[in-house]
Amino acid sequence: MTDTAYDHFQLEDTRVTRRYFGKFERIIGHLARVAGVLEAESRLSKQDVEVMTRYIVGLNYTFRALAHKYHFSGRFAHAGKLTFDRVDSGFPVYSELLTMANDAAQADRHLRGMRSVEDLKQDMVRVILGEQQVPTKLQYALSQRLYYEELAKGELFWARNDPEAIWLGNPARMQRRFLIHWAVYDSQINLPTIYLMELEDTGRVGLPKDDRRWPEVQAHLMAQSVAGLKLLTIARGFDEDFDDLHPKRLRRFHVGPMYSHAFTRQSGPLREVLELARSPVGEDWALVWTEEELRSEDTVQQKSGWFGSVQREVFALDPFEGRGAETGASKVERSIILPQQPYQALEERKPPGFSDVRKFVVSPKGRVLSYR
Repeated sequence: MTDTAYDHFQLEDTRVTRRYFGKFERIIGHLARVAGVLEAESRLSKQDVEVMTRYIVGLNYTFRALAHKYHFSGRFAHAGKLTFDRVDSGFPVYSELLTMANDAAQADRHLRGMRSVEDLKQDMVRVILGEQQVPTKLQYALSQRLYYEELAKGELFWARNDPEAIWLGNPARMQRRFLIHWAVYDSQINLPTIYLMELEDTGRVGLPKDDRRWPEVQAHLMAQSVAGLKLLTIARGFDEDFDDLHPKRLRRFHVGPMYSHAFTRQSGPLREVLELARSPVGEDWALVWTEEELRSEDTVQQKSGWFGSVQREVFALDPFEGRGAETGASKVERSIILPQQPYQALEERKPPGFSDVRKFVVSPKGRVLSYR
């Protein structure tokens, strides 16, 4: 059993906290470019990229809000400290997002009780020029004002991002095709996880407009959004619970873990590679990106009631080395995103297990190159 006190670590120094958020700002900026590369290779559709980009942008807003909240960590007692998972994920712990969601629900009330950004800046100038002091408390008040403003804008990546449906067309009469997407900040592994499901709807009313089925579908999918569940388990459960909804393709994207020699304490080859690379500040990281995919390869008719029958999906599992039963997926693809210097160290060391991992290498100017 892991020691949570060791796994979860508080950043107590202002400079280190700002470095942590600066690192993630750069990393998240690269994610959209990686999605663009995958679209150019036809591995993601334009629709997929639009959905993924929305969650990536939301993740950026979440980190921006947390950066404002903890901008003065370590400067005085009430500034608070960010807690992150330094062993399993490198990301903030799940409770940070729960607290943020609670703060968002009260953001307007907080903003009404705060002075404006301009008023706070004017007071800071007065203290600097008139009193010859650093206006630390006013700076902290400004950081909290910016935090609540960010929350009030919305569109962040929350602990729960409920399902939404996108109509993809009507393949036949009384048959509609939808892309359902949703995301969670998984509490078990402290990582953002994005789900995309393509399904056929043979119900009388289109799913998003169906007041009976749509709330039930949303609740069902959110309850099953746990990293420990295999895609096969999620898809079969959905298929069996909704007779007129037929899941044809289910994908799950794990964003992370993030490895950093300066911040995290993970074990394994990537930690050794980052130690060997001796990268400069800001370039000392690697982010794992994993895509799981489950496809339906056929359908069967199953008896339902005395005289009826319903369509059920037959899902294709990974045929190689019998891994499908283990992974519960048709395909699992692992990628790693990292700067040039860690990539060079990875190539020099060539640790086992990385030969089939896709490498996305980002340059200081943001260009993304892809290697096997």
